[in-house]
Amino acid sequence: MIDNQDRRSFLKVAAATSALGAVGAGPGEAATQISNVKLGDAQPFSFEALKQQAQRLVREPYRQPNIPSPEITSQIDYEKWGHITYNTDHALFADTKERFPIEFFHLGMFFKKAVGIHVVENGEAREVLYDPVYFNMPADSIARRLPQGAGFAGFRIQESKDGPLDWKKNDWIAFLGASYFRAIGELRQYGMSARGVALDTWQAGANEEFPDFTQIYIGPETGDGVVLHALLEGPSIVGAYRFLMTRGKGVVMDIDCALYLRGAFTRFGIAPLTSMYWFSETVKPTAIDWRPEVHDSDGLSMWTGSGERLWRPLNNPGRVMASAFMDNNPRGFGLMQRDRNFDHYLDGVFYDRRPSVWIEPKGDWGKGAIHLIEIPTDDEIHDNIVAMWVPEKPAVPGATFEYSYRLHWLADEPYPTPLARCVATRLGNGGQPGRPRPKGVRKFMVEFLGEPLTKLPSGVKPEPVLWASRGTFSYIFTEAVFDDVPGHWRAQFDLTVEGTEPVEMRLYLKNGDTILSEYWMFQYHPF
Repeated sequence: MIDNQDRRSFLKVAAATSALGAVGAGPGEAATQISNVKLGDAQPFSFEALKQQAQRLVREPYRQPNIPSPEITSQIDYEKWGHITYNTDHALFADTKERFPIEFFHLGMFFKKAVGIHVVENGEAREVLYDPVYFNMPADSIARRLPQGAGFAGFRIQESKDGPLDWKKNDWIAFLGASYFRAIGELRQYGMSARGVALDTWQAGANEEFPDFTQIYIGPETGDGVVLHALLEGPSIVGAYRFLMTRGKGVVMDIDCALYLRGAFTRFGIAPLTSMYWFSETVKPTAIDWRPEVHDSDGLSMWTGSGERLWRPLNNPGRVMASAFMDNNPRGFGLMQRDRNFDHYLDGVFYDRRPSVWIEPKGDWGKGAIHLIEIPTDDEIHDNIVAMWVPEKPAVPGATFEYSYRLHWLADEPYPTPLARCVATRLGNGGQPGRPRPKGVRKFMVEFLGEPLTKLPSGVKPEPVLWASRGTFSYIFTEAVFDDVPGHWRAQFDLTVEGTEPVEMRLYLKNGDTILSEYWMFQYHPF
């Protein structure tokens, strides 16, 4: 829904491909062939030079993307694309134990734009030249008609050759389509995606723009991780990116970007995350699906510049909703998958293992807002959730933005709050059991879990503090959840509200003057 491609197709075809490879060549060697992969002429390269190129390009007319042989790639549909695999014997750095092998994605109907991919060694870059012999494909595949040097759709980085996983079958980072990229998390599973920038995502009166990473520069690897650079190009923007990607218990990406505008944007999204939320225990229409829950993420977590910890459960609303959380120098935010119980999904695609992704700003980001976009969906094939930072500074022609941040692809937040956290939000009919249920009244059960709740004196209950933009509360109380898990409490209350406009809500638990939990923030859509 966010991109112009089917999300489930993206996931399946990304998993269907294999690899390609080479080692860097010495200066001055043109069209070098290493590990049966050809490299082009050596060109000087640095991040500063890439930023200078971006500054030059933004002053020139937009360069249309490279779409080689569209009459051929338009015939490589999902099924045909899936039959094109990579020969792992040709993976970049396959014959070097100290390097992560790299495989390349083939062009096709859903990925027609060719990305220039280069190997950087000793301050020089050499382009990897496409050759159909790198790929395993059926003898009658139309892909065999693509010319030499046609290019690639993207790439992925395989696991270490001396690691616990078979590197030929397991990758940990993938770049494919526009400026999208993703990584596995701590539980070795792909899920949501990140992208370079989000431009007027579902902004009224504007068309969303999807710029492309048109040139990728891989290397050199350092003791800290894999270095990668990317040139971003779109009709209204040019940018230069530097990634330092580290494989640890999950994946950490340190990102520096410089963005130059030739157009104007109302919602200029920095460090955007794109995820999927269909339904959870909060609200599930009757018999919509056999599974209890289907989502890559279940909430937006925020750590404000003033130190507040906020949790906003996700919705699948009836219409597009955009929420803005104003802040100054945020400490971090991210889309989280907190529910790790397999029994809550019962699915072979492992939603319980999907990564949580936390954005940690580096330096002062100043004033702005965390924007959350929630788009209606009736299936799991669409990414319908976007979270991003939108700076207060106007995004107008001639403006320059430079940001540094760290992406943590993990199972949980890298800096969890010491307060009790929200672990479930449940809605039902209001009123009391055994009595007629009044119309227009909704019951809420909000569950919290954490150490501060384990330290309550015997007989003391946490006090819920409630606020709503409209409506009235009733039947308010807290009770322990009797599941033998210390510190597990729920706050229960009814909300009576008229009309169908959304209601903004806020709740936290306290004991006297002591705050016990993070702030639960919810957007309720009366129905």
